[in-house]
Amino acid sequence: MTLRGAAKAPTDGMTLVERLLALAEAAGAGQAEVLLMGTDSALTRFANSEIHQNVAETDVVANLRFVAGRRVGVASSGRLDGDGLRDLVDTAASIARVQPEQEEPVSLPGRDAIAPVDGFSAATAGASPERLADGVAAVVAAADDCGALAFGSFTTSTDRLIVANSNGIRAEETTTRARLVAICMGPGGEAGYAESLAVDLSGIDPQAVGREAANRALRCRAPATLPPGEYPVVLEPYAVVDLLDMLGEYVFSALAVEEGRSVFEPGRRIGSELVSTWDDATDPGGTPTAFDAEGTPRRRVQLIDRGLCADVVHDAATAARAGRRSTGHGLPAPNTWGPIPGHQFMAPGDATLDQLVAGLDRGVLVTRFNYTNPVHPKRVIVTGMTRDGTFLVEHGEVVGPVRNLRFTQGYLDALAAVEAVGRDRRLLAGALGSCVVPGLRIGSWTFTGGTEH
Repeated sequence: MTLRGAAKAPTDGMTLVERLLALAEAAGAGQAEVLLMGTDSALTRFANSEIHQNVAETDVVANLRFVAGRRVGVASSGRLDGDGLRDLVDTAASIARVQPEQEEPVSLPGRDAIAPVDGFSAATAGASPERLADGVAAVVAAADDCGALAFGSFTTSTDRLIVANSNGIRAEETTTRARLVAICMGPGGEAGYAESLAVDLSGIDPQAVGREAANRALRCRAPATLPPGEYPVVLEPYAVVDLLDMLGEYVFSALAVEEGRSVFEPGRRIGSELVSTWDDATDPGGTPTAFDAEGTPRRRVQLIDRGLCADVVHDAATAARAGRRSTGHGLPAPNTWGPIPGHQFMAPGDATLDQLVAGLDRGVLVTRFNYTNPVHPKRVIVTGMTRDGTFLVEHGEVVGPVRNLRFTQGYLDALAAVEAVGRDRRLLAGALGSCVVPGLRIGSWTFTGGTEH
């Protein structure tokens, strides 16, 4: 693996991490862990149907976890020459010396067999600025056809990860991602949204993304005002991502359970029998990665099984305290968040989007949510608003657009009220990673007010 850039990393990243481990041991570390993270990313941003930003960045960072007895110090640096490595070790050691002792012995994970996954695409890694610009041009053309302006971004990233520790872990891989986000806005302020995420850039169809966003904007012209209240809803996959993000952080983290911040109990019903979810970073249908930031193999974890709590995700620390095996969900140290599922899937149903909508007598079709925040994290009560495509449905038919609506809704209540699940799933970016999700019809959603747009 080659790590390039201003950080002047050596061509052999594993040689660098071995050197850091040796320096940490010489400085008195009983255990040490090195995480070397390299990223090559490119961004083409557009607004008013014109490209206004085209940038690329190469970055390499080394993160050192220094364990001295029950004290732990963590430091990171982008300076990877000889003096930089020695300074990094000195800093981590100094931090460890002033830390309070942890209540339990500290033990970094040991070596475990890692099955390789295919999360790399040469097309993504080698994408030129012209390739991204051509994609933007296709989006702009679709917007032009609808009399709208196009806004958004087209990004690619190649991420290189090496993890090594004094307990024998040696893991490295390179993964890629490409993401196109498009918002088309019409002359009256109406807006439509679409996006696509893929490991392989060739899997993104910019013309289709542009058409989806533009057609949605067309349908949003002259929105009516809908009074607040409880309405049944159909959530498109973009909106469903937010449900899984919130549930992943506040329900299915082993640290949240350990600290009493989660409602999780094995076998507890938290959703309709139609709802099953899991986390699986090795599934080629998502964004595959083979191991976590601790060098532990990633494992499939069933989170919800037909509406019942099944399991939570673990990192090395929570697994040790629970007498479990890490599920490969460790984040880079220092980590106060605990393990979080970052590759969630929801089981599909058998309904098309039209069939989901046909089940609404009078309700709301929601494209996506915006600016969502928990108001009661343990109960997963969330406030936010709809955006870029909100429609009134009557007698199973979309009758017209409505202005965006504010909501305060218990996401667990929403899961319990799932009446139907879409058969078509989409790979989408979430706040915690990626999700593969269908649309949902939910029997009740609490809208507390409207907006002016």
